[in-house]
Amino acid sequence: MEAPTTSVASPLVESRRPRPVAALPKAHLHLHFTGSMRHSTLVDLAGKYGVHLPDALVEDWPPRLRATDERGWFRFQRLYDIARSVLQSPDDLRRLLHETAEDEAAEGSGWLEIQVDPSGYASRFGGLTPTVELVLSAAREAEEATGVGIGVIIAANRTKHPLDAKTLARLATRYVGRGVVGFGLSNDERRGRAYDFEGAFRIAKRAGLLSVPHGGELLGPASIRECLETLEADRIGHGVRAVEDPLLLSRIVDRGVTLEVCPASNVSLGVASTPSDVPLRPLYEAGAHLALGADDPLLFGSRLARQYELAREVHGFTDPELADLARHSIQASAAPEPLRTRLLSQVDDWLAKTPE
Repeated sequence: MEAPTTSVASPLVESRRPRPVAALPKAHLHLHFTGSMRHSTLVDLAGKYGVHLPDALVEDWPPRLRATDERGWFRFQRLYDIARSVLQSPDDLRRLLHETAEDEAAEGSGWLEIQVDPSGYASRFGGLTPTVELVLSAAREAEEATGVGIGVIIAANRTKHPLDAKTLARLATRYVGRGVVGFGLSNDERRGRAYDFEGAFRIAKRAGLLSVPHGGELLGPASIRECLETLEADRIGHGVRAVEDPLLLSRIVDRGVTLEVCPASNVSLGVASTPSDVPLRPLYEAGAHLALGADDPLLFGSRLARQYELAREVHGFTDPELADLARHSIQASAAPEPLRTRLLSQVDDWLAKTPE
């Protein structure tokens, strides 16, 4: 009589169980302010203030988006603007940052750089300077409550005049060493060339701020090249289309410029047709430093840990390679040196620990 079979996994199989990505220490370098809001908070504040939310932000959430054409980008921007409209009091901003920091802690992030264009909130909070000071105050409170370090990136809007960007750059320089760590450039690449904003970035760089413009999301390598050469980018938001120009990609690698790759965002906006089409593996194997980001979880439906899971599940990243991505994010951040050292040591600990 044969012995009965059992369902107990062998020690070899169990030893290969992947480590939990939420426990992997990391930095989050690509997260937009309103887009970091919890969906439940959006619904709650909309009810509080009587803001009507379209079905795409309620029953059909997360919305089905495709921003590779003008109409699709307009719809994406409209949903973002509606979401921003529920932030009507200082306490709403404090709540957003506190909850975002809580979510970051749960996802394994020890350092967050959150990007905000204060001109989108200035009319409600007393002007550009009061808005920045409110955000910085809320960030400090969130840090103290959660233990997650927070740096603020002031971002200019590509669809506005370059003189507006200079105003924001000068404002950002006033808060160097006081919570502002970088200067960015966001919105539709097709409506504002990077070289138009060279003056603003020159102001920011001279003050010691990181240059972190978006590029290579909706447009190709030429857009990335402008960010690299004209804006002297330290990091590039997205940058995935650098894979189309091997010479450009080699230049990015040689200069040590980090690409903030947002896999779920790329698929949601139609930059990539499927998760497997995001060129994560080719960029990594070319030697590029990659920092995974969630971009706008409120509209794309997933946060930071999910981006690491996609790297593992879709692109075959091993645990040592995921640890490498986490190191890239920490090394490219503006986190204080003691925190960077601690997080890097914790990455090594995560990798050294045998999976349970």
